[in-house]
Amino acid sequence: MMDERPASALPMKLLSPAGGPEQLRQAIHFGADEVYLAGSRWGMRARSKNFDRDQLVAAVREAHAAGVSVHLTLNTIMGDEDIDALPEYLHFIDEIGVDAAIAADLGAISLLREHAPHVEIHASTQTSIMNARAAEEYARLGARRLVLAREMSVEDVARLRERLSPELEIEVFAHGSMCMALSGRCLLSSELVGRERGANVGACTQPCRWGWALVEESQPDVRRMPVEYDGSWSYILSSNDLCMLDHLGDLAQAGVSAIKIEGRAKGAYYTACVTNAYRHVLDGEPASAWMGELDAVSHRPYSTGFFYGNPTQNPGRVEYARDRLMVATVEKCAPLGGGRGYSCEVRCRNRAAFGSILQVLSATEPIRECSLEAADHWDEATGSWEPVSQMNRAMDLYRVELPFAVEPLDILCLKSE
Repeated sequence: MMDERPASALPMKLLSPAGGPEQLRQAIHFGADEVYLAGSRWGMRARSKNFDRDQLVAAVREAHAAGVSVHLTLNTIMGDEDIDALPEYLHFIDEIGVDAAIAADLGAISLLREHAPHVEIHASTQTSIMNARAAEEYARLGARRLVLAREMSVEDVARLRERLSPELEIEVFAHGSMCMALSGRCLLSSELVGRERGANVGACTQPCRWGWALVEESQPDVRRMPVEYDGSWSYILSSNDLCMLDHLGDLAQAGVSAIKIEGRAKGAYYTACVTNAYRHVLDGEPASAWMGELDAVSHRPYSTGFFYGNPTQNPGRVEYARDRLMVATVEKCAPLGGGRGYSCEVRCRNRAAFGSILQVLSATEPIRECSLEAADHWDEATGSWEPVSQMNRAMDLYRVELPFAVEPLDILCLKSE
């Protein structure tokens, strides 16, 4: 059921993923209240760019300057070598002003209390909290926020909220990829690829997304039976993505304090686009006006996960879909004068030819469209602008004319045919 109630009074915080510095800037620009990210170790997305110590210092400074909180993931399942190395790092994050640490391992939680007293403890979804007694125990250990198990319904969340003290916050995932295992705890990757690619150390190869077949071992190339569904391959372990954009009122009514967007392994465009949509709806705009934006990012078919029953499974051959391509990010914009529009310097990410229809993502505006009519390319060798017929050099600087003003970090997109 669509929930189109005005969301202007929704008190929930918006927590966006920052897999690297570029994603961090886009999350802040497009309206995140909080960001979550990882250092070079102990995070559940080991293959993301993540943040070394200098980058983490800069990230905290940049986020705090914008009034955004920084949550650091320390949510892997840890061995003794991890625990032994953790205290020094916890002193570091305490000193630089990290706001919260998301942890699952009880040893890590204990060390956080001891070595990072100014950093809030948030119990990770890896703890699979689904009942009040477990919640109370994590609170007793120092947790200020609980990231609930993804297997809970909206009614489950509401009942749990009623049994908890008001100061204990509840966070739920509202958007992004779903795992076929209970709260992400899975051994498939480590069993099939190796322990170094285990899910619980943040290096999952996602074998649940692979296409599988049934084979007879004596003649595997001949006696091979694909697992089928309506005549096509069935990804029997692959779930649909989660999307709760049109049900945010239900989450707020259930007592959720913060909604979380999954995606630290995804790019800056994903972070910008999804954060932008959820920000606008949380601020009072109808979900129907922004649902199309979520189709513009790479995604599996959407579902509501466990919130209203059992989640739906993705049985199709096509795993991902999107209807828009990121073309460039804005670096500068100035009026041309005489009402002739605006001259904008942009950093190219993908090819765009003259006559292309661009869609522009801005943090404070609806999606706007315009045509790409002319462009100049900055030639480093000559130190001058040179006219070109298209933007086609990734990460090079171009100058384009737009009929309206844009801001640094706004995104130019090319709508798919």
